[in-house]
Amino acid sequence: MITIKKYAAIDIGSNAMRLLVANVIEEVGKETHFSKNALVRVPIRLGQDAFTVGEISQENIERMVDAMKAYKLLMKVHKVEKYAALATSAMREAYNGKEVVEIIREQANINIDIIDGKTEAAIIASTDLHYLLATDKAYLYVDVGGGSTEFSFFADGKQIASRSFKIGTVRLLNEMVNEVVWHEIEKWIKTVTQDFENVSMIGSGGNINRLFKMSGKLQEKPLSYMYMNSQYAYLNSLSYEQRMQVLDLNPDRADVIVLATRIYLNAMKWSGARNIYVPKIGLSDGIVKAMYYGKINSNE
Repeated sequence: MITIKKYAAIDIGSNAMRLLVANVIEEVGKETHFSKNALVRVPIRLGQDAFTVGEISQENIERMVDAMKAYKLLMKVHKVEKYAALATSAMREAYNGKEVVEIIREQANINIDIIDGKTEAAIIASTDLHYLLATDKAYLYVDVGGGSTEFSFFADGKQIASRSFKIGTVRLLNEMVNEVVWHEIEKWIKTVTQDFENVSMIGSGGNINRLFKMSGKLQEKPLSYMYMNSQYAYLNSLSYEQRMQVLDLNPDRADVIVLATRIYLNAMKWSGARNIYVPKIGLSDGIVKAMYYGKINSNE
């Protein structure tokens, strides 16, 4: 007998907000299966507020409220049973973050939890990676966001270490990342990977997904370091306008994709990874699974 439930995850990031509606498929004697039903992305760049002036602007608060009202209606139409809404670096660094959470609760009837970087890394790492995490290999999992980047290292099928750093595409765009942070990331990656040979990388986030789509590769095939390096040079050679016109990128993707590629490339270089796998997973997928397995609180 098969039972299908609908769960939803709201990911309030520094570059955009996403609503993921997922099917949770239970069948007696089989492992629970999760599949995407719908995904809605709204490009509200909260990090532009939080990282430059320290607060979410009134304009973006109003846009957030409208988006949340729309998400609430979409969840109703999809007959979602449970949902969780989590906010990451932009909301946790804005001094009015808690005030914004209260406004949204009152006006849109959606409860939001602001999570720290460690929790964010743990939720992302809980996504379904068993088909990639071969027991005889080592993987560095890198999730690049607008305000932070989460790193998790796996070996022998187990998570060995994880770390969140305050580096992301919106911070880089606003020149708010100094060389010290880059050196800290390099040191951490080299330390956790030093005893392992043939490290591969797993990348998640909107920018690496777009790079993968541009490559035309099949889902299970990785992108090579050489490909990433050549794409970085190519993207750098194009103006912001050309990236929109030639590559058909959205305005809020065209200005950050080069910066994200730089983070992935450096992580590959410092870990010695020659390939990066790009499964279609991220924080939203992790939220759904964490809800299902009781690792985070959900809302009915």
